[in-house]
Amino acid sequence: MSRDDVPFTGDERSLVLGWLDWHRETVHVKCAGLAEADAWRTPLPPPSLTSAAGLVSHLTAVESYWFERVLAGLEVPVPWTDEDPDADWRRPPGATLAGTLLRYRRQCDVSRALMDGVDLGAACAVRRHGAVVTVRWVLLHMIEETARHNGHLDAVRELVDGIVGE
Repeated sequence: MSRDDVPFTGDERSLVLGWLDWHRETVHVKCAGLAEADAWRTPLPPPSLTSAAGLVSHLTAVESYWFERVLAGLEVPVPWTDEDPDADWRRPPGATLAGTLLRYRRQCDVSRALMDGVDLGAACAVRRHGAVVTVRWVLLHMIEETARHNGHLDAVRELVDGIVGE
């Protein structure tokens, strides 16, 4: 599995979206070839929710939250609750790594569609903590969020099967 390089030049929109897509695809690269049992192992202490598949599940929920709820103002469900704020990290009954990666890819497609034609300086539909949030801020946050969790995927992958990713 490979990723397309982000161009070294271009307008702000193409570079920002290019970097976000590169990090999204990195999630798939880091999970390639991972055994199903290893995908759900949580090797980090103390008792942790951080499995490779759990990270992908969390990133799926984050994509939905920031693009569907905040950017577009859609009333979509969130997987976490006050009683279980980490529910998006947990393995649902019958979940597989392949299915989890497919859900993530489809959610990223939804996010891309919601970005179609939207100005980076536009205000999102939903305020956060009483403040206006711009589309640009959401995109930069999603680059940060996805890149940070790719670092977690690096560590988890090396701990569960010794594979060091690119």
